[in-house]
Amino acid sequence: MKDSLIFQARKELVDDILPFWQKNAIDSKNGGFYGSIANDNSPDPNAGRSIVMVSRFLWTYSAAFRLLKDQTYLATAKKAYDYMMSCFYDTQNGGMFWSVKFDGSPLVVRKQIYGNAFALYALSEYAAALEQKEKGTGRAVMKAALDLFNLLEKYALDPIYGGYAEALAVDWKRTSETKLSEKDRDCDKSMNTNLHVMEAYTNLYRTLPLVFPDAAEERQKLALSLKNLVGVHLHHILGKDYHLMLYFNRDWSPLGQQEVSYGHDIEASWLLWEASCELKDKDLLEEARPYVLNIADVALKEGLDKESGGFENTCLNGVRDTDRIWWNQAEAVNGFYNAWQMSGESDYYFATEKVWTWIMKFQRDKRQGEWFWNVSKEGKANLSCEKGGNWKTSYHNGRCCMELLRRSNIVAV
Repeated sequence: MKDSLIFQARKELVDDILPFWQKNAIDSKNGGFYGSIANDNSPDPNAGRSIVMVSRFLWTYSAAFRLLKDQTYLATAKKAYDYMMSCFYDTQNGGMFWSVKFDGSPLVVRKQIYGNAFALYALSEYAAALEQKEKGTGRAVMKAALDLFNLLEKYALDPIYGGYAEALAVDWKRTSETKLSEKDRDCDKSMNTNLHVMEAYTNLYRTLPLVFPDAAEERQKLALSLKNLVGVHLHHILGKDYHLMLYFNRDWSPLGQQEVSYGHDIEASWLLWEASCELKDKDLLEEARPYVLNIADVALKEGLDKESGGFENTCLNGVRDTDRIWWNQAEAVNGFYNAWQMSGESDYYFATEKVWTWIMKFQRDKRQGEWFWNVSKEGKANLSCEKGGNWKTSYHNGRCCMELLRRSNIVAV
């Protein structure tokens, strides 16, 4: 079944996910990408646009070019890069605004660290893509990624308790308005932001020598920050029950009632292992390994519906949200496949196939393309949720497919 899974993943990536967004998300009139796309694939041209969205498009199409060598993917990545730097980049203070209006003028200008982490993640991947095409052409973009890294280290890093602030004002000073979305809380620090800073730093650490092979000092500084972030997750963010806590005060004391987010749990399991493997630190690998597998094991036992194959959403006070959210499914495939590769335990591969089968049967929109945002336990899509926009792009499911291809060493099928 493994070859069948990989073949399906490549087909889904190349025939559905990547062309869907190229066809439906690009705003040829105002520039950039639409901030909202309905389930019939019609855009709202007046919706605001977030740095998260443009970063995720930049990362996806840069990574797709590096993997599949298709020039059209690099052209889409360039559209995203040009849009990011012309509309989101703060020329006065550095870093990226959180959002802009449809015409590209600033909307929310605070420095949401989550958004800046995604920009760093995307810039480093685009730099590597440019460098792969032609030596020397990725240097300016990688310099922008390094500049962003240094800004986060200067302003967002907590030198006392570790980890990174949730948000700062436009001039990088403290602000009381920090919450990531309407579903989140104002807090000093969050799991979600620190998880994606770690993800971004891992990618920068991996790609930096491809563009600047002599940047030993910068890479050493980055390695220390990345190792500290892994430690923050293992010793502050992760609870004794192997669920991630979500919101914190500055000293990492949990803030209020904590919901279990199965998608973040399984996503964190493989991102933690990815970071540890990139660092090639033997002691860190030995420390992280049992945590990573325990997180995956609990997610398997509690989050996977073994009958249907879908991966559930959240649990609060014993009340489970059994809806299948698109990104949870994608990260479950990544996380369980990673745990199977680490351990050889067949239950993890069984879980990978079960979730993938669910995706192909119910999550994927067979008529209009791409994946539904939200599908019920019974397999019914919630059509009130948009097909795409500021949170839903090509990133989670595109990365899911590319991870399967990379990990299987199969690209051309």
